[in-house]
Amino acid sequence: MDPACAPAAPETFDGPGRPQGGGPRGNQGFPRAQRRVNAPRPALVEAHADGAPRRVNRQGVAVVREEWRVVDRWWTEEPVQRRYFEVVLESGQNTVVFRDDQQGQWFSQRGA
Repeated sequence: MDPACAPAAPETFDGPGRPQGGGPRGNQGFPRAQRRVNAPRPALVEAHADGAPRRVNRQGVAVVREEWRVVDRWWTEEPVQRRYFEVVLESGQNTVVFRDDQQGQWFSQRGA
């Protein structure tokens, strides 16, 4: 078979449009750290008596746009029970916070 007609070897990529180790911005053969997109981060939340957030990371909550609960994996040893709030902060920033009932801790996503 003519080498010019042989199928090209598949490339691996570091990210959109960046071949692995290819060029000055590639990873040069080192493993690339992976992170979850929009991963929850611990948050400092002051809540009203009904549980709705009043302040998120020291910023006042202007509006609670939506609230929902997630109860999942109840059949496992690590069930998920969370109460989510989509809020608009006084700065105008939109964010989602949730209280993990299993851990008794607040987390934020998207912003704050």
